[in-house]
Amino acid sequence: MADINIQRKKKSLSPWLAVLLALLVLGLVWFFFFRADPEQPIDAIPPTNTAQPLGATRDTAGSSNQAMAAMANEEAATPEAFYQFAADSAGSVANYGRHGLRLLTGVLVSLADRDDLRQDATVQERRNDLTSATSRLEEPGTSLRPGFTATAAVLQAIQQKAYPEQAGPVNRLTEQAATLSGRDEPAQQELQRAFFRQAAQILKSFS
Repeated sequence: MADINIQRKKKSLSPWLAVLLALLVLGLVWFFFFRADPEQPIDAIPPTNTAQPLGATRDTAGSSNQAMAAMANEEAATPEAFYQFAADSAGSVANYGRHGLRLLTGVLVSLADRDDLRQDATVQERRNDLTSATSRLEEPGTSLRPGFTATAAVLQAIQQKAYPEQAGPVNRLTEQAATLSGRDEPAQQELQRAFFRQAAQILKSFS
């Protein structure tokens, strides 16, 4: 009987394995030819400019100088300085009305902050009205009348709170404030001087 030669059939390469090999080859090619150069310098990050603009710095400095000047004026506004001012001739001081209101405002603000007056709602309301009325005294053309009216109102509030016997002088001061035009001019200086003298007498009676 003849021998039958049976030859085993070789298994063909799996298609999935071929795909994996192809992907591996492509990955190697990409790695060696298309990867980023490690020695390539990284773009420098632009520095952040934290410095203030020159204009803003100047504005800040200007505001600071104005605040310091205001503080200096307020510190100089002692009762003694105001009494001396009221006693002097009106013609000896430039911008007489404005200067007098600055001094008187400083004295009245300090007085309104006294312990026995600080808790009084009316006194504090009149105090705030005064600082608001005199906050623009440095601006040319600003009327002085609101300042005169406000100073008289503060003195009246303080008088009603702590000095009832001074009602007459304070009422006369309120009437004087109503007669002032508010213009800082020579024709008004004598009336302004009379107002400041009356205010000085009232303040002396409060002490």
